[in-house]
Amino acid sequence: MAKQQTIRKEVSLKGVGLHTGKEVTLTFKPAPNNSGYTFVRTDLEGHPSIEADVAYVVNTQRGTNLEKDGVSIQTSEHVLAACVGLEIDNLIIELDAAEPPIMDGSSKFFVEALEEAGIEEQECDREEYVVKEVIKYTDEKSGSEILVMPAEEYQVTTMV
Repeated sequence: MAKQQTIRKEVSLKGVGLHTGKEVTLTFKPAPNNSGYTFVRTDLEGHPSIEADVAYVVNTQRGTNLEKDGVSIQTSEHVLAACVGLEIDNLIIELDAAEPPIMDGSSKFFVEALEEAGIEEQECDREEYVVKEVIKYTDEKSGSEILVMPAEEYQVTTMV
């Protein structure tokens, strides 16, 4: 079984927030086993945190927005895509604003920063959901479909 992973050292990047237009500093920091992804708002008193958990998703129009105890993170999906794509399991994501910098609109700069920090294996086994049979969902209103199929390794194919 694969082990969980985090990063070796902290790394930061700066850019402009998509919705606010303000400069934002994002800092990735190593996190302990079994902690998952945690956003920390360093611009707010007490530095409140929000775990990247479906229970905290409040809006998915034009981004994946998280909210916990009145504190929010907007457009978290680009950062989280970089983490998942690099198979990083545990990470602290500090922000001095309500949203990450948009950079070029992709996850490229986040991936590059995380690779620069280095990826480090941790002690605990990774908890993985293994798809054993085809799962299909169709949204009748929009016609959108998602199809999940078993595979030997993590693989995503998207068609628009």
